[in-house]
Amino acid sequence: MTNSSSLTRRQFLKTGTGAAIAAPTIIPSAALGQAEKPAPSNRITIGLIGCGARGMSVMNSFLNERTTQVVAVCDPYKLHHRGKEKGRTFGRKPAAETVGKKYGTQPCDTYADYRKLCARKDIDAVIVATPDHWHAVQALEALRNGQDVYCEKPVTHFFAEGQALYREVAKRKAVFQTGSQQRSTGNFHRAVELVRNGLIGKVKEVQVGLPKGPAEIRGNATEEDRSGREDYQLWTGPAPLLPFVHARHHQMWRLHLAYGGGQLMDWIGHHNDIAHWALGEDEGGPVRVEAKNFQWSPVPVYKAPLHYEVHCEYAGGIRSSIGTHNTMGTRFIGEDGWVYVNRGKLDASNRDWLKAEFDPGNIKAYKSTHHVRNFLDCIRSRKPAICPAETAHRSITPGHLAYVSEALGRPLKWNPKTEQIIGDNEANALLTKMHHRKPWTLG
Repeated sequence: MTNSSSLTRRQFLKTGTGAAIAAPTIIPSAALGQAEKPAPSNRITIGLIGCGARGMSVMNSFLNERTTQVVAVCDPYKLHHRGKEKGRTFGRKPAAETVGKKYGTQPCDTYADYRKLCARKDIDAVIVATPDHWHAVQALEALRNGQDVYCEKPVTHFFAEGQALYREVAKRKAVFQTGSQQRSTGNFHRAVELVRNGLIGKVKEVQVGLPKGPAEIRGNATEEDRSGREDYQLWTGPAPLLPFVHARHHQMWRLHLAYGGGQLMDWIGHHNDIAHWALGEDEGGPVRVEAKNFQWSPVPVYKAPLHYEVHCEYAGGIRSSIGTHNTMGTRFIGEDGWVYVNRGKLDASNRDWLKAEFDPGNIKAYKSTHHVRNFLDCIRSRKPAICPAETAHRSITPGHLAYVSEALGRPLKWNPKTEQIIGDNEANALLTKMHHRKPWTLG
């Protein structure tokens, strides 16, 4: 249920009026006496779900924004470590202490159960930085409590979860940002504009390179029965309750399909996201998908491919391949040239296109220079963020389809408008199948 208090705060943030709204309980000492900082009642209040390495990193980006106030964090674990009780410490306790240290206050509020955090009426936006199998359930809980959401990629674990999520965002007119931060980086903007303005001519082929999975065990593979522990029950949530294995938790969970989609689904939301952006397929997708040369991990505690190829065809005969056989990044090949882009690298057949003063043409990419700041700006303006839920869902759809193609051993014809596999009921059933351990559901 949408709570009226959240809507009131949202209206306040949009208009900049409404001084009667109560301030957050934590007031940063750095804000006192500094007129250029917004008043506490005019800050966007933030809650974090998932206090692991990625969650802490994203939270720090929000802590560095003067217009925000992190007021609560949530994680099933008070403390946890990568590896076997060594290395950097994560969990709700160190996350809360990080907030307190930043603001010069006591640690912020902590929760083990995300539902309690989402139920708070003073939280405007929620960061979902948990493993993939939790994304949809937790993001939907936040949305139904009237909150905007910043969610890590891939946006959901199951295909049908992605549909449910982007439809809920549209229904509630919420602001949703997916953590596909390459969209907020200049060299990716330039690559998109070069392709969209036709500098390379008609696009013939796109090569999307993603990393391979590990062929060896990473950590201690001893299985432990932690089914009686509340923290492990909450961490597992809607996923199957498997034995705890240090080599799989907390760092390498995505290498088991119960929790993530391997390196394919981890990275497709980055490099294929750029491919879709440049091809104008943010609300579309391929018309044919075929999985080839999948080689699965020999390590028993993992269940994801080491090597994989996803071959797609788009309208107009554009061919795309996604996988470990390509160079990491995204390469666009046209009739008149090519463009290659990766993190920290941009190259093209015509070096003049790379010069700062070069203007690719009239078609301009959505500009964002800071992914978190774009989300915060959109909370106030109520305009779509640079990577909203449906965009992120469609960017990873070829990965979902590839797993179905691999399981059934055949190519799939895809209708991107209806989001259905054409003429294959068995494949459609497998694509839309979801597994949620009770009592966890999409609601």
